Amino acid sequence: MSTYATHESSENYLESILMLAMSQQVVRSIDIANLLGFSKPSVSVAMKHLREEGMITVDGNGYIALTEAGMAAAKSTYEKHVVITNMLVRLGVSAYTAGQDACRIEHVLSPETFEKLKEHYMKLPGIEAQAAAFARHMAES
Repeated sequence: MSTYATHESSENYLESILMLAMSQQVVRSIDIANLLGFSKPSVSVAMKHLREEGMITVDGNGYIALTEAGMAAAKSTYEKHVVITNMLVRLGVSAYTAGQDACRIEHVLSPETFEKLKEHYMKLPGIEAQAAAFARHMAES
């Protein structure tokens, strides 16, 4: 497996943990497996790697939490996903397709390119309130 694939996979898992944590009290491996459509053993291996990288903690009950580093990476990926999805929807792409495409695009953009896309996005009419709501939501996570 290439370094890129590992990085993308890690970002997807971290983003999934964040999304689950925003909608439920606890996150377990089975929740991640169900969300992503992966087998429980595959998720367990990934969680072991993320734990070794210091991105998550797993308590005695099997509940998964993001560390500070894991939270930063998850929020960054999630922000890319939201901005790219919303931009594509504004261009006329269906919400489903935009979300699927954003999930792939978010991993290949350089930080410079994403910042420029985000700057452009923030200048679009009606985005200020949406961006403020998103920032509040992320601060609560």
